[in-house]
Amino acid sequence: MIERTVRLRVSPGFLSFALLLVALVPTPSLADVAAAINKARAQDCGVRTALRENPRLGEVARLLSRGTALSGAERLAGYHASSTVSVQLSGVTDDRSIEEMAGRLCAQLGAARLRELGAYQRGQDLWVALAEPFTPPDPRAAAAIGRRVLELTNLARSQARTCGATWFPAAPALTFDPLLEHAAIQHSQDMAKHGYLDHSGSDGSTPADRVTQVGYAWRQVGENVASGDTTADEVVASWLMSPHHCENMMRAGYRQMGVAFSVNLDTEGGVYWTQVFASPTSQTRSER
Repeated sequence: MIERTVRLRVSPGFLSFALLLVALVPTPSLADVAAAINKARAQDCGVRTALRENPRLGEVARLLSRGTALSGAERLAGYHASSTVSVQLSGVTDDRSIEEMAGRLCAQLGAARLRELGAYQRGQDLWVALAEPFTPPDPRAAAAIGRRVLELTNLARSQARTCGATWFPAAPALTFDPLLEHAAIQHSQDMAKHGYLDHSGSDGSTPADRVTQVGYAWRQVGENVASGDTTADEVVASWLMSPHHCENMMRAGYRQMGVAFSVNLDTEGGVYWTQVFASPTSQTRSER
């Protein structure tokens, strides 16, 4: 997860002027804060996508005002994000002052991926948290997502490539195997339940152990794991960028594959992926 924190204070002259007006100007409401930042994003940053308010991000902002670190504030507020930015604005008196300061922070506040906002004000200090919401894959679409991972993996295998410092020629396409999928489901669920990312299961099992336990007779076994990626395209791209995972995807000795994910938003990773590769001792097994 990406996190950034920015603090902006207005110039002394502006602050002095603002102090004279503080008794005359009402404290901006959360709706006003959102409207002011959305206006600055549109006019100064060229971002037309409006931020929507989220009460949990408001709690994140309140915790930030108490000195809580951003990651800790998200955890305490129960907000799970793909990326988050927080800013502290000082000298806030009205929505115009928010617009002016936000307009100078386009590098932080102007990312189009940011979709939600929460704010907390104390006096003339305003804490704002903006986030790209974490949108996990839908378990109901698991079959389609699995087919997409297989498609992308075979597309990668169809072309020679270098994984780290090792060159691999194009490899034969893999076929789907339900037993390997079952092994992948078990490990993804275990990682999601316990909030870890590792090839070793919580019971100490290895990838080979799990493949054997589901009844797959194998000659070769390999496994890729990942967390945090929310789509088939993202997770395959992540694996291809990692030399070890890329090597697994390109090994010509593997003939079949199973893949699964499991979601637990109460953990840091949020979603946990397992891709299992194997070569059977016999080719007489169901494929699709």
